[in-house]
Amino acid sequence: MFEFQARTHYRAERHSMALTIGIILAAGVGGFVEIAPLFTIDETVEAAPDMRLYTPLEQAGRDIYIREGCYACHSQMIRTLQDEVDRYGPYSLAVESQYDHPMLWGSKRTGPDLARVGEKFSDEWQVQHLINPRAVVPESVMPQYAFLLENELDVESLPARLHALRRVGVPYTEDQIDNAAIDARGQARPETEAADGVFQRFGDDTNVRFFDGRRDRVTEMDALVAYLQILGGLTDLPSQTRSLEGD
Repeated sequence: MFEFQARTHYRAERHSMALTIGIILAAGVGGFVEIAPLFTIDETVEAAPDMRLYTPLEQAGRDIYIREGCYACHSQMIRTLQDEVDRYGPYSLAVESQYDHPMLWGSKRTGPDLARVGEKFSDEWQVQHLINPRAVVPESVMPQYAFLLENELDVESLPARLHALRRVGVPYTEDQIDNAAIDARGQARPETEAADGVFQRFGDDTNVRFFDGRRDRVTEMDALVAYLQILGGLTDLPSQTRSLEGD
């Protein structure tokens, strides 16, 4: 069998036209398999009427998560395997990632999957874990990110970031874009009037609090913890789906 395959491959290499046709056919099949599902995407992606957008602070935290390479060790996609569901929670739905640019499903788990980590731990735990992972998880091999607590968040760039996301399909309104910097500060400063605008533009269930425990300024730690605490919480559909399946 191996000799037959080798002879066939050798003959194909000697005839450039046959080799070219073979390459085109192989690429065509691969392309069709990749592209065809996109024609039915409206039918396969679940409807989630309660789906909300990332706030400016959460989006900034997502950008920091990408910048620091967290996606290289943590996936954000729970598969339908029973052991994964038992460990991490309801399996991931396509609709949960519809506003993610880029997707952060991941393919490696040096650390646990984070798709449902939101509110699983307190803000204080998340901050301590980022400052010194081994202080709360002795066996952790995660790097330290204590510097995030000292880095003041660049909120002035957030309107441009949200505007760019709207251009690729994320339905931010003009009001949300124009007030992005104010809302980022307000979400991490619950005692200010700016916090009221966050609730008005992103909903009453938005997390508004001192994420990093500091009151003097908004830091990159605020943003990253805010992002981690919303993972799995943009819609209630996954838990509803699991309840229906249980019935």
